[in-house]
Amino acid sequence: MRGPDITRLPNKASRVLLLFTFVIAAGSLSAIAARPQAQPQTAPSTPSGQNPPAQNQTQGNQSSPKTAPDKSAGQAQDQNKDKQETLNDQGVFVFKKDVDEVLLHATVIDDKQHLVTNLDKGAFNVSEDGKPQSIISFHHEDIPVAMGIVIDNSGSMREKRSKVNQAALNLVRASNPRDEMFIVNFNDEYYLDQDFTNDLLKMKEALEKIDARGGTALYDAVVASADHLKRYARLEKKVIFVVTDGEDNASNESLEQAVRQLQEENGPSVYAIGILGDEEHPKRARHALEIIAQRTGGLTFFPKTLDEVDEISKAVAHDIRNQYTIGYKPTNPRGAGGFRMVKVDAKVKGRKLTVRTKSGYYAGTPQANSASK
Repeated sequence: MRGPDITRLPNKASRVLLLFTFVIAAGSLSAIAARPQAQPQTAPSTPSGQNPPAQNQTQGNQSSPKTAPDKSAGQAQDQNKDKQETLNDQGVFVFKKDVDEVLLHATVIDDKQHLVTNLDKGAFNVSEDGKPQSIISFHHEDIPVAMGIVIDNSGSMREKRSKVNQAALNLVRASNPRDEMFIVNFNDEYYLDQDFTNDLLKMKEALEKIDARGGTALYDAVVASADHLKRYARLEKKVIFVVTDGEDNASNESLEQAVRQLQEENGPSVYAIGILGDEEHPKRARHALEIIAQRTGGLTFFPKTLDEVDEISKAVAHDIRNQYTIGYKPTNPRGAGGFRMVKVDAKVKGRKLTVRTKSGYYAGTPQANSASK
């Protein structure tokens, strides 16, 4: 069970009042753990040794909710669009990318649903808003990813968490050892219980912070995790892996608002497992997960039994590690903004192939901090 010393996220009005009172009483901002003065909306400090809750500050139709989990000095990175396809002096894999380039991470499968991993650049065609685009970069490598592992901690998950946690850890074991991951547990609130790491023991400890109760703020948790990736990830390729057993019933975000923010340029792909056997409204819950995954280039899985979750998690890792990375410079300048529909085809004589990637993106949105200094 979560210890009593982990701060619970209050509602928006009380959070602001609480923080104001906290700062006045302390007489300085030293009472706020590692919080910059320019962000008075962040949550009160947490006790030493604990991670704070990821925060939900969404109001109305804001395109980016505020999350401000604590970061160590070595993790917060300045934005750097010109990346090198190598390891930097901190051991972080960085990726060369033209400033105006759009990168797509694409999975190719055949008519038997087998991964196709032997194609070259000439097999692919890219279009944006129906107009052909010239591919300027092409890679088929096991590129490390920044991943948020987002696990439902609502009351209905109490008996499921043990097997779900084991599946999440096996996802990590099957992933690239250079991947960097964080753990978010959520019910009607969401908590960053482990920031970016590739330490399996730390992730295991975070997953075991089980306090299964309350509702399901799925959209809020996913959007906050995407924002955390955008702000702090040091790797260009970004993924969210989410496991839930119910329909969202507690978010401030709507499904449409969540998808809008996930589709920001350089946003993450979402892989979702829906354990929906006992869900009261399984069709709506299933539809929401399918929409989120399809529009971001991820996948959804709906296991019939809990025992299937472990194999699914390994399949997700395999899918992520066998993608093509395709770059193009849009003929319509990114500065023009707006939503861009994207389509990628792969053609090889005698084979029927399907390409899965994000369905589009909002151009001109802030870029992620996807490389180190």
